Amino acid sequence: MSNELPPMDTAARTDRLRVAMARAEVRALLVTSLTSIRYLTGFTGSAALLVVTDDGLTFVTDGRYGIQAETQLRSSRVDAAIEVTSVGQRQAVAAAVERSGVGQLGLEAEAVTWAAQRTYAETWFPTVDLVPTSGLVAGLRLVKDDGELARLARAASIADAALDEVRSRLADRPTEVEFGLELNGTMRRLGADDVSFETIVASGPNGARPHHRPSDRTVIEGDLVVIDFGALVDGYHSDMTRTLAVGEVSTTQHQMYEVVRKAQAAGVAAVRAGVEAKLVDDACRSVIADAGWGDAFLHGTGHGVGLDIHEDPRVGQTSTATLVDRCVVTVEPGVYLPEHGGVRIEDTVIVTRDGCRPITLTPKTLAI
Repeated sequence: MSNELPPMDTAARTDRLRVAMARAEVRALLVTSLTSIRYLTGFTGSAALLVVTDDGLTFVTDGRYGIQAETQLRSSRVDAAIEVTSVGQRQAVAAAVERSGVGQLGLEAEAVTWAAQRTYAETWFPTVDLVPTSGLVAGLRLVKDDGELARLARAASIADAALDEVRSRLADRPTEVEFGLELNGTMRRLGADDVSFETIVASGPNGARPHHRPSDRTVIEGDLVVIDFGALVDGYHSDMTRTLAVGEVSTTQHQMYEVVRKAQAAGVAAVRAGVEAKLVDDACRSVIADAGWGDAFLHGTGHGVGLDIHEDPRVGQTSTATLVDRCVVTVEPGVYLPEHGGVRIEDTVIVTRDGCRPITLTPKTLAI
């Protein structure tokens, strides 16, 4: 695989954020989510705050990350005043807000705890009116640029190649832990920076637990094995689930697989820009319900994928989101029957105006 990936237009994101801030009537925003900060600046460290105003950007970090911040922001062509402090971030952030001359400061409601809000109000910004904001950066992150889509596709291709390489190992009857470790190591060897999340390997009755953690159970003849995993490339995740059969499985298990395969195909076919996310869930759920297993579909149909493995938009019964062009979502229905095991099939897809483009391409076959 080529290591070259197209650049991301990180520098343009702050201007887009300012447009969203203006619509929300917020002239200054304190960004505290490290994922949002990475999205806006390219910074990958573990300590930073970002103050965004009408005409300025102040990035605050501690002494561990001064050189890294300068290097990464310069590489991303982000024009910001970088403040490096060894005595805490409060004074530098408060000074940036004071320099802006605004009397109101927006906080990211989803990223600020009640305790932090109290501290900001009482200690950091006692003369500034703090207001909650919702979705200002997350709304921008919905639509992926070419560089983001390339990273997501690279992560997915690594996962595809890794499963193709190791799936036959199930015939050797490994434990769930052993197979998961081999899959994880193969993804890293093929170019992943890390795994997207703790790989799920759920065999036999464990497959009826949607988020089972790999155990010392040995894979045996007649098992369905649910494998849910992903690769991480330059901060971007992939997410895919395939269910494989070890040897001969029962008639009911075959039926479970065929129902989930048809449900997943119906969900993918329903994905399109402008479609309500709930309707994608409906498309999957109706197939499973018609088969008599509606109560065995135990979770929502999918979620957004990007810098976070689970991000907006949510794809489920209670979702109020509408899919937009160039957002990325999963479609992952499942059926879970404790006496037979579980089946889940998941693809990650790029939403387009006329449908979607899957980026997880491993064939949907039961055989290992």
